[in-house]
Amino acid sequence: MNTLEKLFKLKENKTNVKTEIIAGITTFLAMSYILAVNPNYLGDIPGATRAGIFMATAISAAIATLCMAFFANYPVALASGMGLNAFFAFTVCGAMGYSYEVALTAILIEGFIFMILSVFKFREALVNKIPANLKFGITAGIGLFITIIALLNAKIVVADPATTVAMGNLASPGVALAIVGLLVIGVLQHFKVPGGILLGILITWVLGIVAELVGWYVVDPENGVFSVIPNLSWVAIKANFAAPALFKFDFKFIVDNFAGFALVVFTFLYTDIFDTVGTLIGVAEKGDLLDKDGRLPKAGGALMADAVGTVVGACLGTSTVTSYVESSAGVAAGGRTGLTAVTTAVMFIIAIVFAPVFLAIPGFATTPAMLYVGLLMLSSVKKVDFGGDAADTIGAFLAIIMMPFTYSIANGIMFGMLAWVILKLVTGKAKDISGVMWVSVALFAIYIVLKVMGLA
Repeated sequence: MNTLEKLFKLKENKTNVKTEIIAGITTFLAMSYILAVNPNYLGDIPGATRAGIFMATAISAAIATLCMAFFANYPVALASGMGLNAFFAFTVCGAMGYSYEVALTAILIEGFIFMILSVFKFREALVNKIPANLKFGITAGIGLFITIIALLNAKIVVADPATTVAMGNLASPGVALAIVGLLVIGVLQHFKVPGGILLGILITWVLGIVAELVGWYVVDPENGVFSVIPNLSWVAIKANFAAPALFKFDFKFIVDNFAGFALVVFTFLYTDIFDTVGTLIGVAEKGDLLDKDGRLPKAGGALMADAVGTVVGACLGTSTVTSYVESSAGVAAGGRTGLTAVTTAVMFIIAIVFAPVFLAIPGFATTPAMLYVGLLMLSSVKKVDFGGDAADTIGAFLAIIMMPFTYSIANGIMFGMLAWVILKLVTGKAKDISGVMWVSVALFAIYIVLKVMGLA
């Protein structure tokens, strides 16, 4: 215990070993879906295998999350990023026709660029130089972003050709149990039951198992409805064991196709920079990790962990590794130090052996936790000053609404920061704009041009 205290400063951060372990497990369960999603996205690319991608995803997540624990002592977990993995599989290796090896090379180069940016503290300055009002808006926007992800994941909200979105089928067991699970977490939190969010996930999962046993929850793999009862047969366990694709790079391609390769690297780089910045700000703000000046004290270490994770992921054969917004579930459960991250990392290693158990946890069981976390993060909207400077007000507003409605943390930050800079210029307050904000605007401009041209 003394060793853990010295390593993670538990008393200083007003936490204890039990709380940190529960928080770490909660974070893992909230983000464990990546172990199923990533092999489905990347596993069919020529040169990759689903089992190899599963192993690469779990190992890279564990290594990167351990780096976060020891570089920064923050309760933030990392893994192959959603959105970035889709761009890797369906755009770079799909529409653009590049090979698996070329895409991994782009990830590797991106990771090294991140390391350079971290050493020169550009990314750290970006985290700390974003105006306070905008930071609160980003946190609230992430709350709404988490909420829409959770609602879609449980099919509480579904696509509709007439109204864009609509209410899902309330008679569906997934929808009904997700709503019940949120109420369960509400009750547990009201009575201050330790580990309430984790218990909410587990109780909802048990209710799902009961629903399957009585025939209400009907398994239909062809339509994406899988059993919630773990398959613990040796065949199921063995199916996930395969060596990851180590060091599958194609450096010769860079020489022959530099312009196209640079475009791919930039898109990965741009998206990951602002996704990571937004996630760190959101999680830190809700975990009281920011100092009195609104700065993240160990941002450099946290961002270096992100960069190392990306390089390690590329070497193992998976897409960009980045900080996970689901870490906020662990923070909501009381996680405050790197011990939470260590616990999550250990869970990723355990998942390699007990994959059938973790892969059986349905989306509707983790939905209640994410909805509750969305609620907590959205509460930061109370700190936004909507009656002050026009740049602060509109910048924060756009950050809040553009994250959920464009389904991207990076887009929310882009619109919020662009509006802030433009309004500062127009209102004669250019002196308020830092050098880091100017560089960010330049990156946004490049990205928008590429987007308009259909190249990003």
